[in-house]
Amino acid sequence: MSDADRAFAGASNGAGDIFQLLLDGHARTKADLVHLTGLARSTVSSRVDALLASGLVIAAGEAASTGGRPPSRVAFNPRAGLVLAVDLGASHATVAVSDLAGRILASATELLDIASGPEAVLDRVVAVGTDLLKGDVPQGIPVVGVGVGVPGPVEHSTGRPYNPPIMPGWDRFDIPAYVQRTFAVPVLVDNDVNVLALGEQTASFPDTSDLIFVKVATGIGAGIIAGGVLQRGAQGSAGDMGHVRVPRTPDSPRESDEDRDLEDLAGGSAIAATLSAQGVAAETSHDVVELVRSGNAAAIEALRQAGRDVGEVLATVVNLLNPSVIVLGGSIARAGEHLLAGVREVVYRRSIPLATQHLAIVQSPTGERAAVLGAAVLVAREVLSPANVDSRVAAAAQGAARATP
Repeated sequence: MSDADRAFAGASNGAGDIFQLLLDGHARTKADLVHLTGLARSTVSSRVDALLASGLVIAAGEAASTGGRPPSRVAFNPRAGLVLAVDLGASHATVAVSDLAGRILASATELLDIASGPEAVLDRVVAVGTDLLKGDVPQGIPVVGVGVGVPGPVEHSTGRPYNPPIMPGWDRFDIPAYVQRTFAVPVLVDNDVNVLALGEQTASFPDTSDLIFVKVATGIGAGIIAGGVLQRGAQGSAGDMGHVRVPRTPDSPRESDEDRDLEDLAGGSAIAATLSAQGVAAETSHDVVELVRSGNAAAIEALRQAGRDVGEVLATVVNLLNPSVIVLGGSIARAGEHLLAGVREVVYRRSIPLATQHLAIVQSPTGERAAVLGAAVLVAREVLSPANVDSRVAAAAQGAARATP
């Protein structure tokens, strides 16, 4: 029995709860669903019929017969709707179309300056999304939601960026309302590390319930999944690792004796400043990456030390949250395994043995596509929640009733 089966065994609510049992992709008979839910066969039958009418469930052939007519099976229909997924970075935008299972059907990436402001950026995103929907994707399927990841803090309840440092003009801008001028569907907005965590878990660690994704680029942030649930905190600012103060340790190579924010020590711009002070030509995160890839010894050591600084913060996080997996991503993490080595060096030394005995600290296996995948998953989970499935089923029934002469 799967985790979903166990979670919903004995459920007695509507069609939406029965539908959750089919999200694992396995086809089931009505008898299977009766067994899992404990509901009467007539109740299950009527609710499955309603799900079939809504399009969220489709017939999936026949099960093996135990005598008599073989029972028919039903399965989740991932093509019941399309999702527009958007990953906004400081200098790029990736737009993708996915089905409700999170499979990316089409995507496009463009260079786009986030500092151009919300109207210019979102107008372009909407235009690219519209073109993708007219292209090589299944036609006639409605868009049911839009997911957007942005490189800054987001107030979760409103989907508005909140004082984002690298997004001038975006503070408290109503992204959902602006996008809904073109797509009149739910628009969900979240911080980029949160959607990265969702995408990484979905693509590479589907059986992991406790995962932390750490993005190390110009800035530093973390997406936290605990108990299988993305943790945003009270207002949506959970995971802001970049502003955690890092104490100076006796073996630290820093000249200053003061504690400093992690981002001021290990972010891409901070590493570039460290190298520049040593006489190495570096101004940006991109310069750091290129130096490391070219084998520059000073850049490699600076990246290793940045990993140690990140590890100082993560060691505390590991003791508090006890994740199974820590995934490192972002442009600096992709420069090589030097950052990863520094993180491992400190986390395994400073965290308690029980928390680290099965802890994996890895580079992102999913890479750059994790962000749009996470944005798609963000929407799909909302659209396919029990309450929203019940609403869709009710709307389909009302539409059928109106169409009946």
